[in-house]
Amino acid sequence: MKTIVAALLLTLAATNANAQKPRLFADPATPTFTATLSNNTPLAFGMGVADAQRALGTPFTYVSGRPGNEIFLTFRDLGGSGLFPHHDRLFLQFRKHRLTGWKADWGENWMWR
Repeated sequence: MKTIVAALLLTLAATNANAQKPRLFADPATPTFTATLSNNTPLAFGMGVADAQRALGTPFTYVSGRPGNEIFLTFRDLGGSGLFPHHDRLFLQFRKHRLTGWKADWGENWMWR
């Protein structure tokens, strides 16, 4: 019994000595989690059409909507396997000439049916 109590006390002392103090505020020098992702999109809400085209580096194709409240489509060339090129569709929603949302559409590969 004394051995179990001694082992528990030693374990408790070791965990308290190695415990880290919780950080209440994030360190401003440390980048955020989303800044470290390799697949982050260079899009931001509130961009204009020209800014979004410049950020993606691709031209937009008009899909629908009134002037200022349009939906555009662009094809992003993300490489592929080397044997077959891979083009992803990206739909962008603009309201009042500002980017309010986007959706990637991988679709189905009709070629392999």
